[in-house]
Amino acid sequence: MKKLRLFLTILICKLLRFMAKLIGRGSSLPGAIALKLYPSILSQIKLPETVIAVTGSNGKTSTVEMIANVIEKAGKTVAYNREGSNQIEGVTTLIIADCTLGGKMRSEVLLLESDERYARHTFKYFHPKYYIINNLYRDQLTRNGHPEWVYDVIGQSIYDDMTLVINGDDPLVTRFGYHRDNVFYFGADHLKEDKTVNDSIYDDGKYCPVCYHPMKYDYYHYNHIGSYHCTHCDYHRPETRWTLTEADLEKGYIVIDNEYKIELSFTSIYHCYNTLAAFAACDLAGIDRSIIARELSSYSLHSGRIQKFELGKIRGTLLASKHENSISYDRSIDVAITNPDKVNVMIIVDAVSRKYFTSETSWLWDIDFEKLSSVNRIILAGRYCNDLAVRFEFTGIPADRISLFVDIPAACEYIKEKTDEYLYVITCFSDMNKFLNLTDRTEVGS
Repeated sequence: MKKLRLFLTILICKLLRFMAKLIGRGSSLPGAIALKLYPSILSQIKLPETVIAVTGSNGKTSTVEMIANVIEKAGKTVAYNREGSNQIEGVTTLIIADCTLGGKMRSEVLLLESDERYARHTFKYFHPKYYIINNLYRDQLTRNGHPEWVYDVIGQSIYDDMTLVINGDDPLVTRFGYHRDNVFYFGADHLKEDKTVNDSIYDDGKYCPVCYHPMKYDYYHYNHIGSYHCTHCDYHRPETRWTLTEADLEKGYIVIDNEYKIELSFTSIYHCYNTLAAFAACDLAGIDRSIIARELSSYSLHSGRIQKFELGKIRGTLLASKHENSISYDRSIDVAITNPDKVNVMIIVDAVSRKYFTSETSWLWDIDFEKLSSVNRIILAGRYCNDLAVRFEFTGIPADRISLFVDIPAACEYIKEKTDEYLYVITCFSDMNKFLNLTDRTEVGS
C-alpha cells in the first residue's frame, strides 16, 4: 500500500509539473499537492549519496548555480532548483521531477538552495550530507526580524550527521560550528583592500555571539566579515580548509590556497565568497581542484543578478540587490564606485517585496549611501523615491546632483536625453523588469 501511494503521488506530481511548465507557472504547486497527498513523501525517496544544501541570508542562488555548473562540466549529473524555489514545496517538486516512478532519484548529486527560514521543515525528512552556510545578515526585517532569530531557526535544520561547511569569517554563522566535530570552514586571509575599522552604518560583530562581551577585529573584509576574537571567552575566527589567499578586484581575479587562480566575471568581495563556497562544495563532491578552478574562472551567472543593458545611447549594468537587505545594497554600491570612469547610479524602489505588501522602509537608513558621493549623478526612481530622498538628505551629497522620478519610464527618458555616462542600476527582483523592459537590449552576466 505504501509503494502504491508513493507511485501515485509521484505520478500526479510529474503530471502537474508538466502542465505547470506548459502554462509557464511556478515550480511550487506540484510539490505542495504532493505534500498534501503524502506529507512524509521526502522520507520515502531514495536520494543520491551526495546531497549538498546551501543556505544563508545572501548568495544562495549564485552559489548553487556555480556549483551545478562545475559538477555538470566534470561529467556528473546534478538535480538542483534552477528556478530558485527554495522552500519545501519547491524542493519536493525538484526531487520528484528527478525520480523514477518507483521513488529513486536518477541524478548523482542533489544540490539544494534552501531558504534559511524553511530548511528546518525540509530537513525533518532527510539530511543533506554537506550543509553550506554562507552568511547571516540583517535581511527583510518584517519577515525575518533580527539575525539572532534567524540563527535560532537555521539551528533547527542542523543534525548531528550533517557535515557543516561554514563561512568562518562571519562570527554569526561560525557559532554553528563552535565545539562541533564534523565542520569545515572557508574564509579569506588578510587582503590588501581590508580595513581596520568597520565603517558600515551598523556593526553586528561588535559583541561576541557566544558570551556577548566585546569582540576585537584584526581586520574587516566588509561589514562584520573579517578576522575576530572575543575579549572574554575562547570564541575566535577558526582555521579555514579553503582559503582566499589573494584577491585583486581591480584586475578581476582571486587565488585560493595560494595555488588556484580564478578569473572573476563580477568583481565584488561578496562574489568572491560565493565563489569560494562553490569551490569548497565541489571539492567535497570529489571533483579535481584544477577542474573546479577552470570551470569557475570567468563564469557568468545566468540567474539574472547581473545584467548588461543599453538604454538609448547609454550603456550600463543592472545589479539586482535584495530590498530590506543593507549589505546586499552596500556591495552593489561598492561595484559602482570602484569604476574608475565617471558614472551615474539609478536606485529604484517601487515595490518593497514580491511576496507581501509592506511600506516599511526603515532599512534604507542602514544602507551606506554616503559612498555614492563620488559618482556623477544619482537618479532615485519608483513609488518610494521620496523615502529615498529623505535618506539622501543626510548623506551630504548636494541636492543638485540628485534627481527624483516616481515614474520609472520618465526616469529612463531623462537618462537618455540628459546624461552620457555609464549607468549602474541598483534595484531588486521585484522592480528590475520594470526597468529592463524599457531597455533596448539586455544580456545576462557580465
